[in-house]
Amino acid sequence: MVGPSLATIETARAVVSRVADVTPMESSRFLAEVLGSPVYLKCENLQRTGSYKIRGAYNRISKLTDEEKARGVVAASAGNHAQGVAFAARELGITATIFMPVGVALPKLQATRNYGADVVLRGHTVAEPLQAAAEFAEATGAVLIPPFDHEDVVAGQGTLGLEILDQVADIDTVIVPIGGGGLISGVASALKQSAARDGRSIRVIGVQAANAAAYPPSLSAGVPMEVPITATIADGIAVSKPGMLNFAIIKDMVDEVVTVSDDDTARALLVLLERAKLVVEPAGAVAVAAILSGKVTNAGRTVAILSGGNIDPLMMERVIARGLAASDRYLKLRVMLPDRPGQLARTSQIISEANANVVEVLHTRHGRGLQISDVELEVSVETRGPEHSAFVIEKLREAGYEPRTAVD
Repeated sequence: MVGPSLATIETARAVVSRVADVTPMESSRFLAEVLGSPVYLKCENLQRTGSYKIRGAYNRISKLTDEEKARGVVAASAGNHAQGVAFAARELGITATIFMPVGVALPKLQATRNYGADVVLRGHTVAEPLQAAAEFAEATGAVLIPPFDHEDVVAGQGTLGLEILDQVADIDTVIVPIGGGGLISGVASALKQSAARDGRSIRVIGVQAANAAAYPPSLSAGVPMEVPITATIADGIAVSKPGMLNFAIIKDMVDEVVTVSDDDTARALLVLLERAKLVVEPAGAVAVAAILSGKVTNAGRTVAILSGGNIDPLMMERVIARGLAASDRYLKLRVMLPDRPGQLARTSQIISEANANVVEVLHTRHGRGLQISDVELEVSVETRGPEHSAFVIEKLREAGYEPRTAVD
């Protein structure tokens, strides 16, 4: 068997329980209606430090020898791993140095420092802090704590799988976010071994951001492959290459890996806010995005892991706006108007009478393709969904206008 045994994960559970909370398991009627079977949300967004990362970090650091502890620990991260290592080191009385990229979100930077770590800002991508952390470990003897590719880390994350079984014993499917693979390799190890012991099966599905999806091509090739990463709101799982140990476990134990778009993730974050009253970071919401986008079917009794809740308020504002647009509740229209008084007021009145709310207006004579007697109105409107958006557009057409949406 690849990866930690069930006994090893059980032992890790006793260690991790010293610092980690048993997070809530909430049912979701809305998602159950979408999926056609019961859905539960495992709320690691409510975990101490705001994510599951505390589990693996604490389990790994607690196993260091006294001599290793005296040398301190070092890690590199843009957020959740940094906070997990900093918190674990503080609890164990160990010096921690964390390398973070220069553009790291201020709340994550402040939280890491507040846990007592010495934070060093280096570079503008995660790769540069990783290199700096490795060089620091080589120069000082500090122990490098990896974010996912280590058996102690995997066993620590696997304790989440044991909690899921305690809370929903008759589970059929568990949906897990994937970055490097630490969380899903631990959870799958715990679930699959427990299920085999009990003579039943549990399906494990991984979810990656489409713009940072190294696992599908790696699983197809049979070896870990590095892929280019493009911008994604799910930056917490934007990892270009699977961990070696994690890949081996996932290849053996995970049933399926699917991908979701940023629009899918934004919709999921909005649903979690509105329906479940839960604040979740984009990377932590991809399991719900997989349900909403139809990437998971015939799942039976399902748990979706919300892996983290550390979201910058400024990012939340942007993601909510994107989620509204992706849900057809934020409509951007372009309307050609004759350049004469009263047209802007008339257009606004039509939208108002359709019970939509104008949030932004741009009125210009300088758009490409405009006749000298025309102006272009670009208006952003809040609606109640696709049917209401279509109703607003129809009312404008009935008045003689030809509104175009942003994608037309």
